[in-house]
Amino acid sequence: MTKILLSLAAVALLATGCTTKTEKALVLYYSETGTTEAVAQELQKQLGADIEKIEAEVPYTGNFQETIERGGREMRSGETPALKPLKAKLAKYDVIYLGYPIWFGTYAMPIATLVKENDFEGKTIVPFCTFGSGGLGSSVEALKKALPKATIQKGYGVRAARVAAAGKELDRFLKENGYVEGTVEKLPDYSAQQPVTEEDSLLFDAACSSYQFPLGTPVTVGKRTTPDGTDYKFIAKSRGMNGEEANVVIYVTKGNALDAKPEFTEVAR
Repeated sequence: MTKILLSLAAVALLATGCTTKTEKALVLYYSETGTTEAVAQELQKQLGADIEKIEAEVPYTGNFQETIERGGREMRSGETPALKPLKAKLAKYDVIYLGYPIWFGTYAMPIATLVKENDFEGKTIVPFCTFGSGGLGSSVEALKKALPKATIQKGYGVRAARVAAAGKELDRFLKENGYVEGTVEKLPDYSAQQPVTEEDSLLFDAACSSYQFPLGTPVTVGKRTTPDGTDYKFIAKSRGMNGEEANVVIYVTKGNALDAKPEFTEVAR
């Protein structure tokens, strides 16, 4: 009878999408416009974890220009926004999925307050973020510096323009990294970088030209074929905000459908 009950419990866990690991998990996130919140809710659904939203005492307005101005002032002065007290007791959680939008190339200012006021000693932190062009890598490195007593794991990021793809991508991310039960087919490596052809340049322009800022000129490209389509890893020459030219990596994907439009997924500087 005991074996039967244990078997039924295991089936129930798998049916709900919950990991069979014993760690207690919390999805903790800040979202100003609702984009990061959508990813957090999808993540919570797939994990079966607890969830809580971080809120500033004086909310940001959601207006892009006003947020840029306020966030810029806070970063320059070193002042961080006061937060409303969390309802969750962080001490009871082993794993914290920490979500945020990218501001100025790193995590949003409310997260700066969170990490200043909590050292997360002994916790495992799994970052996830939303962005206009990129910032996952830089924000993860910033978290490692800010939280030396925590274990910062590989993170997940998605462009705000592609948030509808988060569900499928999170399923892969969680299974690949062992956060939930299940396996996924390993994606192939990108091919070696080759000079871009005229066709490659046209695809790059179709994916990137509608972005509000110029992303650069592609020089070389590596490719890989996946079950969903073709991924491209472009090396492009781009000018930063300081006017200096540098090489950046720009990822683009195109689905298998004949009418699929190429989309750029991330800029890695």
